[in-house]
Amino acid sequence: MADIVIVASAFGIEAVRRSGHRTWLKVAADAGAAGFEVRRELIAGESDASLDALARLGAEIGELGLWTVYSTPATLYDERGVFDADALTSAQAEADALGARFVKMQLGAFASYADAVNISRATAGGRARIVVENGQRAADGSLARFVAFFAALDQEGAGQAVGMTFDIGNWHWTGELPLAAARVLAPRVEYIHCKGVAGSGMRRFATAPSADDPFIAALFAVLPRDVPRGIEFPLDQSDLADDAKRRVAWLTAA
Repeated sequence: MADIVIVASAFGIEAVRRSGHRTWLKVAADAGAAGFEVRRELIAGESDASLDALARLGAEIGELGLWTVYSTPATLYDERGVFDADALTSAQAEADALGARFVKMQLGAFASYADAVNISRATAGGRARIVVENGQRAADGSLARFVAFFAALDQEGAGQAVGMTFDIGNWHWTGELPLAAARVLAPRVEYIHCKGVAGSGMRRFATAPSADDPFIAALFAVLPRDVPRGIEFPLDQSDLADDAKRRVAWLTAA
């Protein structure tokens, strides 16, 4: 049975920025979640993003019996397609201070050479597992780019250096077919972001999937069943605690 993680943004982006991550920890724990995803972009003040502050937040998360994912918008490759060692080192230091199990980054503009030696060296000393996510920008959500990246790691003998966060909904922003991507990338997937998508073009937005959504069921039939699943869709603001419980129960059984 997969662990269920509640992503902080599920409680409302502005609400988390305004009141901080701590406000929502007990709600996640009481809902039966196993983990909580801290979002770097939702930490409003730089002092709250210091290593000491992250360590205090991580301790509070652990006291509630939750484990942690640390999400950062930082990219593994910069806009020139060059491996960004500094971004990886910073993300890993922040994740390790938090005590995170995973640190989620964007892939970025990977081109052709994985720089596996340096990636392996950079990840070897960290506690948190690096998982790159398919994002909503073209640079971060190309199926061909992910296939090429993992193939390059394999070719250089570092195929296990980095895993993948598979965001079910983000493929729609970049024009990829989620089910086709799942069939190709499933062996690399170590964490799943779950959400429905409504709208079109750049006016798309995340929605809560219906419990009997055949699209979600088809994806879960292909993706690994034993990796954590994250609730990244908006919870019902009028009934957050109960909706969180219902969604955790649904996603556990799906």
